[in-house]
Amino acid sequence: MRPRSGPVAGPPAGRLAGMAEFDGLLLFALYWGALALALWAFVDALIRPAAGFVATGKLTKPAWAAITALAVLALYFRGPLDIFGLPAVIAGIVYLVDVRPAVRGLPRGNSW
Repeated sequence: MRPRSGPVAGPPAGRLAGMAEFDGLLLFALYWGALALALWAFVDALIRPAAGFVATGKLTKPAWAAITALAVLALYFRGPLDIFGLPAVIAGIVYLVDVRPAVRGLPRGNSW
């Protein structure tokens, strides 16, 4: 059998370009989705009353504001697929799933 002298056979160039485009769009959506989630958690932590955090037995309002602010900064500068990005996404999810419903369920203002 005679060896081939041409380029090595592989997938068509159009298929590779399409996969790279899909990967880029997926990472783009993941980046902005994670950043939006952390930003939502940060803004929500800022607008909730401080007494609600203590009343529900969670960390204080400044602590959650700092945690979510650091999450936003880590996601903005490093992205969600980084060693700091994944804990940042987890911090935003924990706030939105655990802390927000507990603080949100409390009545606002006086009980008069």
